[in-house]
Order: sequence, then structure tokens, then C-alpha cells
Amino acid sequence: MSTPRTLLKSLTLMGTLAGALALGGCAHHPNNAQIGTGVGAVAGGVVGNALFGSTLGTVGGAAAGALIGNQVGSDSDNAGRRGRRR
Repeated sequence: MSTPRTLLKSLTLMGTLAGALALGGCAHHPNNAQIGTGVGAVAGGVVGNALFGSTLGTVGGAAAGALIGNQVGSDSDNAGRRGRRR
């Protein structure tokens, strides 16, 4: 039997995942920064929920993961551009 708190955690996690997947569909050919943002948001939300066990922890983890994922992907995009000289 699930408690209201467990149900809220599950709904928050599913909502975060669904939102990340929905936003991922906005880009036809996403670059590494966009992919990193989506993956980082989902991973950060999962980690934030596991560590803090609250909605605030999930949302904060998702935000931090999105920022980190965006920067890692952006660095990867920039490295790819530097490698291609014309």
C-alpha cells in the first residue's frame, strides 16, 4: 500500500521525466548541449529525489543537472567545431 508521500514522489519523478522527453522532441536535430540538458535534468531529478526525498530536492536536482548537462554538451559541441577546420 502506498502512502501519499510515496505517491507524490512518484508523480513528481514521472512528471519531470515526461517534461524532459517532451522538450527533447522540440529539436529536430538536437546538438550536444540540448541532449546534455535533457539527460542532466532527468538524472539530476532522480538524484535529487534520492538524496533529499522532497519535491524541492527533485526540482533543485533537475535544475542543477540541466545546467551541468548543458555545459558539458556545449563544451563537446565547441570541441567538435574546433576539430573541423575549413
